[in-house]
Amino acid sequence: MIELSGPSQAPAAGGKAKQLVVLLHGYGSNGEDLIGLAPFFAQALPGAEFLSPNAPFPCEMSAFGFQWFGFEGRSPDMLLGGAQLAGQILDRFLDAELARRGLSARDLALVGFSQGTMMSLHVGLRRPQAVGGILGFSGSLIGPDVLEAEIRSRPPVFLVHGTADQVVPHEVLAAAEQVLKAVGVPVETESRPGLVHSIDQVGAQKGALFLRRCFQAAAAN
Repeated sequence: MIELSGPSQAPAAGGKAKQLVVLLHGYGSNGEDLIGLAPFFAQALPGAEFLSPNAPFPCEMSAFGFQWFGFEGRSPDMLLGGAQLAGQILDRFLDAELARRGLSARDLALVGFSQGTMMSLHVGLRRPQAVGGILGFSGSLIGPDVLEAEIRSRPPVFLVHGTADQVVPHEVLAAAEQVLKAVGVPVETESRPGLVHSIDQVGAQKGALFLRRCFQAAAAN
């Protein structure tokens, strides 16, 4: 059984975590990449603990990075199958980490970049209890044609994408928004003018505020 691991950051406020934010990196990267967002997000989420696990498989295109699933030569069905396999591993990880801290689904947020966004959407919308929120940067929606049949919860989603993204075209943002709205998912989007395949300060700031709103709403219910 594959166990996920990677860098983490304890709550800035100290003490027991009130929320858990899991950062999912992109293709060919590792957990060290996104844990750099934790100090910034912690300013808005001082009670949150941050985990940034390495994806479960060595990257087929990099000697040092990891992948959630392979891209090279894959059909859409194969990509979906890869996301499903990695999703099972990620689901077990999330269940275990929530149980370890005595937290509920609404205390969890998933934050992804690129392939990590694909995983955040794939897993987050299929969990039986809605997570607090899903924040995705520069990613897309895997298997849009099967989502209506497979969706189990509808957490709030915020997707941020650069208009000059040279890796994952900006056009997929509108496509994902359309599918998510069609199945009843509350979704917000932000297009960052001239931004390539990366995260800028404005997108990160708006993402942090989105997460804070999600956790505040969860706590109020």
